[in-house]
Amino acid sequence: MASPARELLVIIGSGPAAWTAAVYGARASLNPLVFEGEPMGTLLPGGQLMNTTEVENYPGFPEGITGPVLMEKMKAQALRFGTRVVSENVQSVDLSTHPFRIRPNYSAEVEAYALIVATGAYAKWLGVPNEERLAQMGGGVSACAVCDGALPFYRDKVLAVVGGGDTAMEEALYLTKFGREVLVIHRRDTFRASKVMAERVLSHPKIRVLWNKEVVEVLGYDQITGVRLADTVSGERTDLPLGGLFIAIGHKPNTEFLHGQLDLTPHGYIKVKPWRTATSVDGVFAAGDVMDDFYRQAITAAGTGCMAALEAERWLAHRGLGESPVLETAEAPVPASEGD
Repeated sequence: MASPARELLVIIGSGPAAWTAAVYGARASLNPLVFEGEPMGTLLPGGQLMNTTEVENYPGFPEGITGPVLMEKMKAQALRFGTRVVSENVQSVDLSTHPFRIRPNYSAEVEAYALIVATGAYAKWLGVPNEERLAQMGGGVSACAVCDGALPFYRDKVLAVVGGGDTAMEEALYLTKFGREVLVIHRRDTFRASKVMAERVLSHPKIRVLWNKEVVEVLGYDQITGVRLADTVSGERTDLPLGGLFIAIGHKPNTEFLHGQLDLTPHGYIKVKPWRTATSVDGVFAAGDVMDDFYRQAITAAGTGCMAALEAERWLAHRGLGESPVLETAEAPVPASEGD
């Protein structure tokens, strides 16, 4: 049986972090191999930006750019410098041995001297009719107020945020800059947000809270016209006219394939060293939303992708790798101690 092909650098993911890491890795002659994933329901190669219509806050595009086009351009730039791409999901990795073993869904297993995990996170949706369809077509449903709230579509309209945690509070306060009124829809009679954030929302003159209500359907065909609410106490249903809906019930990082081999934060994101992308396993780096539960922006993801590639390049160089091509028959190096 033939030995797995060995790679200097493997990148798992296909969002801004992954493609930025690929650009830097390719320009450093690391000949990176990217597993970009495959479509699975609403999860598409390219990450959350594939479901974003207008991106107006990414530098370099004064007129704005759609999320899918931005991802297409990032991928094209990585390919220009020689990045190789496999359009498959990674089923599992083995980080207990070095080189690391990567098992994709269909093609042959590969080994990697350095690994960058940039698999992102996905927004949790309510799972009600019309919700994700309108989100995908830019019809006024979003999972990121900071990303989309400033778009002209939402200006001077009645907007709603679903959720009761700190993220929902932050989104509601942010939307007060653009909406005529902001409604917070919460299924309970108290927020689970921190006291200071809850007080800011409750005291804001442009925010009104709808307690004990849950969205059971999003109304509208081409764009949102409102939501259907159910009272969680009485069960009564009412229709609420809206110009925009923001779902803020959390995100889930894509870390299942790691099977617990990397240290995670209490919220399930990959834990990295402060101001670094190094993980709990020497030679494995994390970038983008899979390690960032605070900013979750395309530009910050791209920044950490750059950081991860630079760290991986340095890590490899300290072990005598990266200066010349690695042969498939090369012996695995002994990982140097931390602090090299």
